[in-house]
Amino acid sequence: MSCYLLEKNPLSTVFSISSPSGQNAIGYVKTYVGSVPPSNPTSSSSSNHTVAIILPVIAAALLVTAILYILFVRWKKKGKKKGIGKSKPSPKNIHLGQQKSSSRDSGYTDQEEDSTDDVIIQGLPTRFTYEELEAITENFQTKIGAGGFGSVYKGELPDNSLVAVKKIEGVGVHGRKEFCTEIAVIGNIRHINLVRLRGFCAQGSKRLLVYEYMNRGSLDRPLFSHAGPVLEWGERVEIALGTARGLSYLHSGCEHKIVHCDVKPENILLADGGQVKISDFGLAKLMAPEQSALFTTMRGTRGYLAPEWLTNTAISDRADVYSFGMVLLELVRGRKNRSEMSADNRPTQSDFSDNLSQTQQIEYFPTLALEKHEQRRYIDLADPRLQGRVTDEEVGKMVRIALSCLHEEPALRPNMASVVRMMEGSLEAWEPRVKSLNFLRMYGMGFAVQPEPENGLGLSPNFNGGSWTGTSSSTANVSWSPSHLSSQQLSGPR
Repeated sequence: MSCYLLEKNPLSTVFSISSPSGQNAIGYVKTYVGSVPPSNPTSSSSSNHTVAIILPVIAAALLVTAILYILFVRWKKKGKKKGIGKSKPSPKNIHLGQQKSSSRDSGYTDQEEDSTDDVIIQGLPTRFTYEELEAITENFQTKIGAGGFGSVYKGELPDNSLVAVKKIEGVGVHGRKEFCTEIAVIGNIRHINLVRLRGFCAQGSKRLLVYEYMNRGSLDRPLFSHAGPVLEWGERVEIALGTARGLSYLHSGCEHKIVHCDVKPENILLADGGQVKISDFGLAKLMAPEQSALFTTMRGTRGYLAPEWLTNTAISDRADVYSFGMVLLELVRGRKNRSEMSADNRPTQSDFSDNLSQTQQIEYFPTLALEKHEQRRYIDLADPRLQGRVTDEEVGKMVRIALSCLHEEPALRPNMASVVRMMEGSLEAWEPRVKSLNFLRMYGMGFAVQPEPENGLGLSPNFNGGSWTGTSSSTANVSWSPSHLSSQQLSGPR
């Protein structure tokens, strides 16, 4: 028997048995059952250990590389911003509702500012170029209105929707950044009774605003005109309620409190379906400080100014309440509260009904409303064109709310939220305080005996610096000047 070692297979052994007879020999092979044991255990262990070290090192190197790359990119961007110059504002540096120094103050013109950078402010509505607005309005062909800030033109956007484009003129508006900051505030205000700002243009010295279009125009047209159909009483109540809701939202509902400062029928717009919306809200903030002294005459708000405009009292939201009270009385009567005088010092007949006497025609209507309130004869105050289609109770409620809004002391006037509740019926209408309304009689005396004043304030010339003198010549001048009021008081706080 022989034993041989298999060189290529160390796991087995072959045995050989020699047979004397020469017969075939039987061989036996011994093998291992199962996995083959490692030929070099020490080498395998070392290899595993190396892998465990290399992988974390590679991961750490990749992480450090990524961090270094991010830091490099940020440093590069920062370097580019510094290279452009300080005129490029960061959105984080512009706070909505706060005024910055204009480009004129910093020595830059609007044209220079336009050429260096586009102002980036979060929340801005659509920005139009002046050329685009020229095309939209067909070179400002159709003029549909005019106000204290400029003219309004009808336009049509590419999607066939109609818009009203207001071209702001001659009011010394702020620089582009300040203008855009205020527009961002106005553009983000959403309410069913506020006209929506759809876009703007701030190109060079040009300032334009793009509003949604209201096809029936402003309230003064159907209310004061005797040519078209008369506004029924129910329509007047809905107009008053919609206006009150819009003002209430401006005063207490939106993030930035806005005092309108110019509430009047010309700024109350109507559309089909009974839509009532307030326009021009927030625009008082667009005036430059040097224009503030002209605010009262420039806006053309004779007959709507609250008494505090003539004193050192700060202008608050109660000034809007006063103006709203004047609008309510005009809704009741269907004509302007103050008498319009012709060149020969005679009242114009278009503002009065034919059945009124000459003496009544030159009366100041708020004074008449106060007298009829004391007599509880409210139906006498209703628009004669309604021809009895309104009750004494309905007129009385409207007149009491209006007179409560006209209290001389701002603190005695209700806020607009309370006015809304009174009109809706959830709060009883306030009883006006006659003592705080006697100043209306003084206003009425001035309108009744004096011709149209030339001071543009809607006051008689015998009004002297906030106090009334006994008698005065028709050529006397108003000594009060709005120049002593601050820009904040005149433009209205937020």
